[in-house]
Amino acid sequence: MNWFANTLWELMKPAPQPAVRNRSNSQTVIVKAKKPSAMQERYDALVVEMKKTYGVKVRKWRKSSSGVAWMIRYHDGRTVNQIEAPYPRGPMSCAIFLHEIGHHAIGLGVHKPRCLEEYVVWMWALDQMRERGFNVTEAVERRVERSMRYAVAKAMRRGLQYLPEPLRQFA
Repeated sequence: MNWFANTLWELMKPAPQPAVRNRSNSQTVIVKAKKPSAMQERYDALVVEMKKTYGVKVRKWRKSSSGVAWMIRYHDGRTVNQIEAPYPRGPMSCAIFLHEIGHHAIGLGVHKPRCLEEYVVWMWALDQMRERGFNVTEAVERRVERSMRYAVAKAMRRGLQYLPEPLRQFA
Protein backbone atom coordinates (compact mmCIF):
# COMPACT_ATOMS: atom_id res chain seq x y z
CA MET A 1 0.00 0.00 0.00
CA ASN A 2 2.79 2.38 0.87
CA TRP A 3 4.53 1.67 -2.48
CA PHE A 4 1.39 2.68 -4.42
CA ALA A 5 1.12 6.00 -2.57
CA ASN A 6 4.81 6.80 -3.22
CA THR A 7 4.42 6.07 -6.94
CA LEU A 8 1.42 8.39 -7.24
CA TRP A 9 3.27 11.06 -5.32
CA GLU A 10 6.24 10.72 -7.64
CA LEU A 11 3.95 11.18 -10.65
CA MET A 12 2.60 14.40 -9.19
CA LYS A 13 6.02 15.97 -8.63
CA PRO A 14 7.20 18.40 -11.32
CA ALA A 15 9.87 17.09 -13.67
CA PRO A 16 13.40 18.18 -12.78
CA GLN A 17 14.59 21.18 -14.78
CA PRO A 18 17.90 20.98 -16.66
CA ALA A 19 20.74 22.99 -15.18
CA VAL A 20 21.37 26.35 -16.84
CA ARG A 21 24.97 27.29 -17.47
CA ASN A 22 26.09 30.76 -16.67
CA ARG A 23 28.45 31.99 -19.40
CA SER A 24 30.65 35.00 -18.98
CA ASN A 25 31.27 37.50 -21.81
CA SER A 26 34.62 35.85 -22.55
CA GLN A 27 32.89 32.58 -23.49
CA THR A 28 30.66 33.94 -26.27
CA VAL A 29 29.46 31.21 -28.58
CA ILE A 30 29.37 32.15 -32.25
CA VAL A 31 26.71 30.36 -34.27
CA LYS A 32 27.16 30.63 -38.00
CA ALA A 33 24.00 31.03 -40.04
CA LYS A 34 23.59 28.40 -42.70
CA LYS A 35 23.90 29.98 -46.15
CA PRO A 36 21.06 29.01 -48.49
CA SER A 37 22.00 26.87 -51.47
CA ALA A 38 22.24 28.39 -54.92
CA MET A 39 19.00 26.63 -55.88
CA GLN A 40 17.18 27.98 -52.82
CA GLU A 41 18.38 31.47 -53.73
CA ARG A 42 16.80 30.97 -57.17
CA TYR A 43 13.52 29.88 -55.55
CA ASP A 44 13.66 32.93 -53.23
CA ALA A 45 14.19 35.23 -56.22
CA LEU A 46 11.26 33.57 -58.03
CA VAL A 47 8.96 34.24 -55.08
CA VAL A 48 9.93 37.92 -54.98
CA GLU A 49 9.53 38.30 -58.75
CA MET A 50 6.13 36.57 -58.95
CA LYS A 51 4.64 38.44 -55.99
CA LYS A 52 5.76 41.76 -57.46
CA THR A 53 4.84 41.01 -61.08
CA TYR A 54 1.30 39.81 -60.34
CA GLY A 55 0.60 41.90 -57.23
CA VAL A 56 -0.01 38.85 -55.08
CA LYS A 57 0.04 38.72 -51.29
CA VAL A 58 0.79 35.42 -49.62
CA ARG A 59 -1.66 35.03 -46.77
CA LYS A 60 0.03 31.89 -45.47
CA TRP A 61 2.89 29.60 -46.43
CA ARG A 62 1.39 26.12 -46.18
CA LYS A 63 3.30 23.12 -44.91
CA SER A 64 1.19 20.79 -47.05
CA SER A 65 1.41 20.38 -50.80
CA SER A 66 -1.80 22.23 -51.49
CA GLY A 67 -2.78 25.76 -52.32
CA VAL A 68 -5.60 28.18 -52.99
CA ALA A 69 -5.92 31.50 -54.83
CA TRP A 70 -8.59 34.16 -54.43
CA MET A 71 -9.29 37.82 -54.99
CA ILE A 72 -10.85 40.24 -52.54
CA ARG A 73 -12.92 43.02 -54.12
CA TYR A 74 -13.66 46.08 -52.01
CA HIS A 75 -16.63 48.44 -52.42
CA ASP A 76 -14.32 51.24 -53.51
CA GLY A 77 -13.07 49.14 -56.45
CA ARG A 78 -9.77 48.00 -54.98
CA THR A 79 -8.78 44.37 -55.41
CA VAL A 80 -6.27 42.27 -53.50
CA ASN A 81 -4.85 39.08 -55.02
CA GLN A 82 -4.04 36.48 -52.38
CA ILE A 83 -2.74 32.93 -52.26
CA GLU A 84 -1.83 30.21 -49.83
CA ALA A 85 0.81 27.79 -51.08
CA PRO A 86 3.91 25.93 -49.94
CA TYR A 87 7.13 27.96 -50.04
CA PRO A 88 9.22 26.77 -53.01
CA ARG A 89 12.00 24.49 -51.76
CA GLY A 90 11.94 21.90 -54.53
CA PRO A 91 10.24 21.10 -57.84
CA MET A 92 6.88 20.06 -56.33
CA SER A 93 6.43 23.03 -54.02
CA CYS A 94 7.65 25.33 -56.80
CA ALA A 95 5.04 23.92 -59.21
CA ILE A 96 2.24 24.34 -56.66
CA PHE A 97 3.36 27.89 -55.81
CA LEU A 98 3.47 28.82 -59.52
CA HIS A 99 0.09 27.16 -60.08
CA GLU A 100 -1.50 29.43 -57.47
CA ILE A 101 0.29 32.50 -58.87
CA GLY A 102 -0.94 31.39 -62.30
CA HIS A 103 -4.55 31.82 -61.27
CA HIS A 104 -3.84 35.56 -60.96
CA ALA A 105 -1.54 35.68 -63.99
CA ILE A 106 -4.17 34.07 -66.24
CA GLY A 107 -7.14 35.66 -64.47
CA LEU A 108 -9.48 34.08 -61.94
CA GLY A 109 -12.70 32.93 -63.58
CA VAL A 110 -11.60 33.85 -67.11
CA HIS A 111 -11.73 30.26 -68.43
CA LYS A 112 -14.91 28.22 -68.21
CA PRO A 113 -15.48 25.51 -67.13
CA ARG A 114 -13.37 25.59 -63.96
CA CYS A 115 -11.49 22.42 -64.91
CA LEU A 116 -10.30 24.22 -68.07
CA GLU A 117 -8.96 27.04 -65.89
CA GLU A 118 -7.08 24.46 -63.82
CA TYR A 119 -5.57 22.99 -66.99
CA VAL A 120 -4.49 26.38 -68.38
CA VAL A 121 -2.98 27.37 -65.04
CA TRP A 122 -1.06 24.09 -64.67
CA MET A 123 0.35 24.47 -68.18
CA TRP A 124 1.34 28.08 -67.38
CA ALA A 125 3.10 26.94 -64.18
CA LEU A 126 5.05 24.19 -65.96
CA ASP A 127 6.00 26.58 -68.78
CA GLN A 128 7.27 29.10 -66.22
CA MET A 129 9.38 26.42 -64.54
CA ARG A 130 10.89 25.28 -67.84
CA GLU A 131 11.55 28.85 -69.09
CA ARG A 132 13.42 29.65 -65.88
CA GLY A 133 15.40 26.40 -65.87
CA PHE A 134 13.66 24.77 -62.91
CA ASN A 135 13.40 20.99 -62.98
CA VAL A 136 9.97 19.59 -63.88
CA THR A 137 10.23 16.10 -62.41
CA GLU A 138 8.16 13.02 -63.15
CA ALA A 139 6.55 13.46 -59.73
CA VAL A 140 5.41 16.96 -60.74
CA GLU A 141 4.02 15.60 -64.02
CA ARG A 142 2.12 12.88 -62.10
CA ARG A 143 0.77 15.50 -59.69
CA VAL A 144 -0.55 17.60 -62.58
CA GLU A 145 -2.19 14.57 -64.17
CA ARG A 146 -3.83 13.48 -60.88
CA SER A 147 -5.03 17.03 -60.26
CA MET A 148 -6.53 17.26 -63.73
CA ARG A 149 -8.21 13.84 -63.51
CA TYR A 150 -9.79 14.95 -60.23
CA ALA A 151 -10.93 18.32 -61.67
CA VAL A 152 -12.49 16.72 -64.76
CA ALA A 153 -14.20 13.97 -62.75
CA LYS A 154 -15.59 16.58 -60.36
CA ALA A 155 -16.95 18.67 -63.23
CA MET A 156 -18.56 15.61 -64.82
CA ARG A 157 -20.15 14.58 -61.49
CA ARG A 158 -21.62 18.06 -61.29
CA GLY A 159 -23.19 17.72 -64.72
CA LEU A 160 -20.67 19.19 -67.17
CA GLN A 161 -22.30 19.02 -70.61
CA TYR A 162 -19.30 19.67 -72.85
CA LEU A 163 -15.70 18.69 -72.13
CA PRO A 164 -13.20 20.91 -74.01
CA GLU A 165 -10.75 19.07 -76.27
CA PRO A 166 -7.56 19.50 -74.18
CA LEU A 167 -9.33 17.94 -71.17
CA ARG A 168 -10.54 14.76 -72.87
CA GLN A 169 -7.28 12.99 -72.08
CA PHE A 170 -8.17 13.25 -68.37
CA ALA A 171 -11.71 11.85 -68.63
